[in-house]
Amino acid sequence: MTETVPNNLVWTRQEIESPCVQICVIHPETRLCAGCARSIDEIGAWSRMTHDERRAIMAELPGREPAPKTRRGGRNARLKR
Repeated sequence: MTETVPNNLVWTRQEIESPCVQICVIHPETRLCAGCARSIDEIGAWSRMTHDERRAIMAELPGREPAPKTRRGGRNARLKR
């Protein structure tokens, strides 16, 4: 007799999931994704990383600032040049 596996268990994997939130915009100054705060290199290598490498990156993400909080100055900054 073969054992029946529930459909929802077929795709279950014991991996750390990606922190991607599908807001994929790389900030030009920080070079980090505005959505998940990973670098382009981390995003590209994610599927090949070990669990420990992924876990280390996940631990760092809350402390990262993907984009500067200060304004660049807008029109007033351009006029002062």
